[in-house]
Amino acid sequence: MNTDLLLTGISQLATALSPGPKHGTAMGEVLVIPKAALALRAGRIAWCGPQSEWRGVAESTVDLGDRAVVPGLIDPHTHAVWAGDRLSDFEARASGESYESILLAGGGIRSTVRATAAASVEELVALARPRIAALTASGATTIEVKSGYGFTPTAELTSLEAIAILAENTPARIVSTLLIHIPPEDASLRANYIAGVCDELIPKVATRRLATAVDVFVEKEAWRPAEAEQVFRAAKQHGLAIKLHSEQFHAIGGLELGVRMKALSIDHLEACGPQQVEAIASSGTIATILPGVSLHLGIPAAAGRELIDAGAAVAVGTDLNPGSSPLYSVANALALAVRLNGLTPKEALAAGTVNAACALGLGGYGCIHAEAPADFLVLHGNDWRELVYTLGANPVAETWIAGERIAP
Repeated sequence: MNTDLLLTGISQLATALSPGPKHGTAMGEVLVIPKAALALRAGRIAWCGPQSEWRGVAESTVDLGDRAVVPGLIDPHTHAVWAGDRLSDFEARASGESYESILLAGGGIRSTVRATAAASVEELVALARPRIAALTASGATTIEVKSGYGFTPTAELTSLEAIAILAENTPARIVSTLLIHIPPEDASLRANYIAGVCDELIPKVATRRLATAVDVFVEKEAWRPAEAEQVFRAAKQHGLAIKLHSEQFHAIGGLELGVRMKALSIDHLEACGPQQVEAIASSGTIATILPGVSLHLGIPAAAGRELIDAGAAVAVGTDLNPGSSPLYSVANALALAVRLNGLTPKEALAAGTVNAACALGLGGYGCIHAEAPADFLVLHGNDWRELVYTLGANPVAETWIAGERIAP
């Protein structure tokens, strides 16, 4: 076998056994190859296995110096395009106000909407670029970015245009999602707003290929399941996948809707009860948990342990956003999932790779195997578990995407 590059000196190569969703106990089935090597050709993995078994010829060889390698991480849930800040909200919460009370008073998301709607495409790109760079340096090779802070159709399109520019000018793979985030403050305008989303915004987004999925925030202070269903039907009619923010503070039927309509993922799940856990565990929908929100808002963490024990396919994301999760490290999100959500290190690796890929409809990503995209991380240490052990420092020494080292 002739290859472009052979990477040797890999103390451990740790990966899920195969691409595709891993449910329940299968999340803990991780292949660990000691003293491994990786052969790369044309941006893909040509061969991997114990270094002693390599029999090919490489144009060049790089010794990684007895360091561990894992697949590139996938962040399936971010809001990386926004303007303004939420420092006043942070101070208010530290003084005892709840996230919901701040939202009802016109702060929270609405303050970010005002700032984002006033920003140009160029300004949004400039603000988002260092956020994407931070996620990439922390190990993210694929990143979902949602709109949702524009609110008006014009402002939503502006945010999606900014995401498209980032996708063209960022080494990481960017997946764009149209998020229908919050309703109008005047309740009498809700029906007209939904009609505009379904009849005007979604068709424009689909025609211009500005997103691959549509997400809706289903919550007492946001959208009702019946409203979300209208949006999802329009999305599917235009060839777009569907996702939900649901069960963050209350269980009002969003999860059941998502399962019934075969959503790619249902995200948050902090308010899941036993019935909701069983419903998503028995479905093909990915359960995406977001531990940065639990840490930052001080709310109960999603029942990651219970979800896995019930047989769910769990993914983990940063939920990078200005209000509820200013978390710029996907590696740290996995570390928090171990500590707050009860995942084991092996389960966290699956949650941040193959399952996160499936939450974005990218079933072939997130695993190191022959013919897979050459997206992987080289850690500072020689034990792959440092990825989810380390806090306060970046465990990732190098991020490789499509066979090229792009960070640091």
